[in-house]
Amino acid sequence: MSKQVQVTEPTTNERIEDRAERIKEATSNAVSHAKDGFDRAADRVEEGLHSATDKAADAATRANDKAAELSERGREAYDEAMDRVDDWVERARGYVREKPVQSVAIAVGAGWLLGRILRR
Repeated sequence: MSKQVQVTEPTTNERIEDRAERIKEATSNAVSHAKDGFDRAADRVEEGLHSATDKAADAATRANDKAAELSERGREAYDEAMDRVDDWVERARGYVREKPVQSVAIAVGAGWLLGRILRR
């Protein structure tokens, strides 16, 4: 008694459905793999942008600090120069008050000399 096992070949519709299912799985795997790759690339780009932004902000802060320092130095130099000018003016006024005739004579002489130099 031998029993024969009958193997039935899948029908055309079954083969089409089986292959369609395999294509769906392959497509899903490819999409998932591509999505993972894009996510990793997007993460790297985002990290790079954050790093570049941080560096730019640090550079801008340093530049601002340096500009403030230079501005303060300039203000100090200006104030010092103005103090010197005020001191010279006060000394000149004191000299004129002490020696008015000599001051007028010096002013006339300086004016005459300047006039001679500028005529040429």
